[in-house]
Amino acid sequence: MTLTKDDAMTETDQAQPALPIPSRPSSRESIESSFVTSDGQTIFFRAWHPKTQSKNAVILFHRGHEHSGRWQDFVDTSKMEDCWFFAWDCRGHGRTAGERGAAESFSRIVRDADEFAKYLCRLYELDLANIAVVGQSVGAVLAAAWIHDYAPPIRAMVLATPAFRIKLYVPLAIPALRVLKKVRPKSFIQSYVRPSMLTHDERQADAYANDPLISPQIAVNILLDLHDTSTRLVDDAAAISTPTLMFVSGRDYVVRQDVQHRFFDRLSSTEKHIETLPKFYHSTFWEKDRAPIIQRTAAFLNERFESTNPKLGSNELSQGSKAKYASLQQPASLVRRVLFAAQRIGLTTAGRLSRGVKIGWESGFDSGQSLDHVYRNRAEGTTPLGRWVDRNYLNSIGWRGIRGRKVHMEELLDKAIAQVAEREGEITILDIAAGPGRYVIETIGRNKSLPIRAILCDRDRGGLEEGKALAKSLGLSDRIEFKQSDAFDPEAIKRAAGDSVVNIAIVSGLYELFPENAPIEQSLAGIASVLADEGFLLYTDQPWHPQQEMIARVLPNRDGDPWVMRCRSQFEMDALVREAGLERQELRIDKWGIFSVALATRTQVGNECVR
Repeated sequence: MTLTKDDAMTETDQAQPALPIPSRPSSRESIESSFVTSDGQTIFFRAWHPKTQSKNAVILFHRGHEHSGRWQDFVDTSKMEDCWFFAWDCRGHGRTAGERGAAESFSRIVRDADEFAKYLCRLYELDLANIAVVGQSVGAVLAAAWIHDYAPPIRAMVLATPAFRIKLYVPLAIPALRVLKKVRPKSFIQSYVRPSMLTHDERQADAYANDPLISPQIAVNILLDLHDTSTRLVDDAAAISTPTLMFVSGRDYVVRQDVQHRFFDRLSSTEKHIETLPKFYHSTFWEKDRAPIIQRTAAFLNERFESTNPKLGSNELSQGSKAKYASLQQPASLVRRVLFAAQRIGLTTAGRLSRGVKIGWESGFDSGQSLDHVYRNRAEGTTPLGRWVDRNYLNSIGWRGIRGRKVHMEELLDKAIAQVAEREGEITILDIAAGPGRYVIETIGRNKSLPIRAILCDRDRGGLEEGKALAKSLGLSDRIEFKQSDAFDPEAIKRAAGDSVVNIAIVSGLYELFPENAPIEQSLAGIASVLADEGFLLYTDQPWHPQQEMIARVLPNRDGDPWVMRCRSQFEMDALVREAGLERQELRIDKWGIFSVALATRTQVGNECVR
């Protein structure tokens, strides 16, 4: 789908132009401009216009410490004169304002990348399917994270010496940095990398050393986020099916090559190539013999632009997550069995002093009651020890991600409500697996002036009763219906909706609990059958979870069985939604990459909506 300039005016939370669109220069010189992100940060970027009219574009991701101006030689040497090039200065880099090397989080920079790409599509009338990316070092990790987390249907990616593991050389450097971050949250370190460690080209080394826009400083939180994001990307590289070219430098003193190979080997891309450059230092595109490598990159990109990437369906995109799910059905190693047994003993003994753990054992750790306790985020338990255990339980990374998901759900739900209210007035929300439905009830409570009613469904009567009590306490009983229903039965979904015109449908925290796609396809078909023509679907996904194996080996679900989740990639989940006749418009994901929330609308074919 091509995003136009007119579309940009309707997406208020997306980046908006800060400078006018300049005219194309007579030479291949870059044009300087900027855009504003959804949180108000002005980002500087450069654009190299094609010599002839073109719909193909390459977005360039600079190395850490560097900036967009460093890509000029790459653009010239590539000789891709019939292609757009765009390069941007990340937060805290180059001519983008902010403390040098600093940002709120690495995930915020990844979101900047997503907003930048969509901004370019709107401004220059490009299509994501005709965009490729090239990233160097940290920029390569950033590009890979954008593709993994946001699943853009881009044409190809080129990763040069991706910094999945920086050689810090100091023993226990990462644990020490984690301690430093706790003691002094806003702290910085200076890079040990000298220009002579990056390239054999003395002129390039001198240019690097004397560039006033290059800073050796990096914030500790960004360095740690880079480490953790890289761990996730390497572990879950199978989620990426984008055509890939990767360069590995044989004499790289900055990053580890073995982790790069591990990432590459796990990619599910059918079109992937890796080339080792034995004599190269770290900065691939600034090395002494860089011209053939840049031209090899250009040849790969031109080849991909001339080809059409196959549009993979949910079945083709499911193989990686299915394999991981299947591995959890197999017995763990002896050492891990002992470890998990010890955790289970702890949770069934002292753990029961915690209210959250007690709820988990009684109703399932995936139950609505369990999630409601997590949402409240109030430590409760028997004795001070129980409350201490409960606080640690609530602070586990998975539950922090769940609370982040709630924030994103409420954000996108508010946005959908505002658009429906402006267009139609009355609003009907259908949540097919609501549990107690806390976030929907609280959202209605915040918007009492709007004519909102909700139908909250779940198969668990206990969760629905808790929801009724919450709605009553907020004076919302007359606006909300609670119905026991099956979220995977299309006819049950139709019965739950009744004669209502459903403007907003919600399915949250459900599909990852079930291994097969067929029931999900039925569920989405049921939703599509009751959703108004211009209605919205809010859906969640769990692309990855760092505790997936522990949860599967230790904790029971609501049926008393092992809680084995299937983490579907964002590509796979979006494909399932697309196959139901809906198209994702927006996405939010937590900073750990565990939970995403997406907003979809009906796919338009001509003037008809796909049913």
